[in-house]
Amino acid sequence: MKEALSVGKQSIIHSVIFNLKHPKGSDEEIKFLADGRSILSSIPVVRHFKVYRQSSPKNDYAFGFSMEFANADDYEAYNVHPLHRSFVAERWETEVERFLEIDYEDID
Repeated sequence: MKEALSVGKQSIIHSVIFNLKHPKGSDEEIKFLADGRSILSSIPVVRHFKVYRQSSPKNDYAFGFSMEFANADDYEAYNVHPLHRSFVAERWETEVERFLEIDYEDID
């Protein structure tokens, strides 16, 4: 049997699904996704950064970003990192129409 979990020690998967204000297939859409990948994945604590295009008819979000953090401290370091804050303020808040954020903590 596994021991009780110690909060903050497990890895965290941070994902966000979203729709952009830009027309589908536009240069602006392509640039946003490319910039998101290059900027956010350059933050040292970010692991396994992925960009996804929605393929299921079960929801109407178009894209997803997903990344992993070794622990809650790394996740918090990401949240306050200047590159993340800048991307959110300058790009996310102006170009994203709507989103849903999901964070998973590894329980294995």
